[in-house]
Amino acid sequence: MFFLTLILCFVLSVLITPLIKKLAFRIGATDRPNQRKVHQSVMPRIGGLAIFISFIIGIILLHPENQSSLPILVGCFIIIATGFLDDLIELPAKYKLIGQLAAACVVVLWGNLQVVFINLPFGAQLQFGFLSIPFTIIWIVGITNAINLIDGLDGLAAGVSSIALISISGIAFIQGYLYVFVIGLIVLMSTLGFLIYNFHPAKIFMGDTGALFLGFIISVLSLLGFKNVTFISFIIPVIILGVPISDTLFAIIRRIINKQPLSAPDKSHLHHCMLRMGFSHRQTVLLIYAMAAFFGLVAVIFSQARIGGALVLIGVIVLLIEIIAEKIGLMGKDHKPLLNIVRTLTTAKDRS
Repeated sequence: MFFLTLILCFVLSVLITPLIKKLAFRIGATDRPNQRKVHQSVMPRIGGLAIFISFIIGIILLHPENQSSLPILVGCFIIIATGFLDDLIELPAKYKLIGQLAAACVVVLWGNLQVVFINLPFGAQLQFGFLSIPFTIIWIVGITNAINLIDGLDGLAAGVSSIALISISGIAFIQGYLYVFVIGLIVLMSTLGFLIYNFHPAKIFMGDTGALFLGFIISVLSLLGFKNVTFISFIIPVIILGVPISDTLFAIIRRIINKQPLSAPDKSHLHHCMLRMGFSHRQTVLLIYAMAAFFGLVAVIFSQARIGGALVLIGVIVLLIEIIAEKIGLMGKDHKPLLNIVRTLTTAKDRS
């Protein structure tokens, strides 16, 4: 029954997506090209509905049980409604944020999903106290928007989300979190069915309907599976989501450096930078898939590592991310502090 349901979720997504495409054109939920967009023609953009419908059918059939199940489903409906309205009428940013906060609050307050404390290395403990609720809400909203921000090329958000879901489900299975494992695979199969139509050249976009839903469910699953309050379990979802999180962080840094509002749109995200470097649309997406898969593999290794090795691994990853970010210009073509230091030291050595 379990595997048949997963196959059914995939098949349903494949069958429903063309119907959603027709619906999008009929109701005017389309994405028109402009100077910020990569595509050159009008595209339907509520493809995320196909993912969500397949997901809901999978949930109904398998009915996985958890004390947070109902709050999570209610939160999903709120986030889907928010994304759908944005795809249809382009909601102001503040209303989108209100929808995201409402969905997060339902899960955190009603579902009692909170990170209360974290056991740090060497016996220390970080207590969040009254900050546990806002911290958890910020995590959910932050990851939801991080997935939304990378949704800039055909198949990019769907593929990166699928890789993250594989990693989350795999580690959840290893650690015995069967509820997270089941939900993760249902979302994964629903997303893969949609990806058939969304990979370059895309026939339909997932829109905010899909990007917000995937970001929301991934953020919630990462908390359910890895809120074991240890330092390693806390870092695992951060590593799994290394691509969208790092892209979002560098976007914030870039806007602070350029003295722009944090909500200001630009064309300097990871995929934009790689396109400017000369990679094709398809090559850029596949390279970012490879990056996401690398982070997923590192997360699996990290989950089995001892604290000393884990700390070294974190240091290497942070250094690698910074070097790549400076090389491709994620913080701006002139802001390369680490590479400038290396260049200065190299020059000084050559002179001596």
